[in-house]
Amino acid sequence: MEALIAQIQANTAIAIGLIFAFAALGTGIGFGLLGGKFLEGSARQPEMAPMLQTKMFIVAGLLDALSIIGVAFAALLMFGNPLLAALGG
Repeated sequence: MEALIAQIQANTAIAIGLIFAFAALGTGIGFGLLGGKFLEGSARQPEMAPMLQTKMFIVAGLLDALSIIGVAFAALLMFGNPLLAALGG
């Protein structure tokens, strides 16, 4: 039973690391694409820049929300692991 608990904790630690890594990677790629497309759109039509900037900030907030949800899920696994509760330990 002790070995099973240790294995679940080790696999959970690996999963938490992967969640953090993919959340950071996805957010970084998303912000890079978002900023690049905003600059392209502003360069092509400068009069549309204020409207594009407003929409960019809305999408940036949604993009951040996805990574924050991933971090919250990782915190749940770290501090209140439901897999260990299923074992009864």
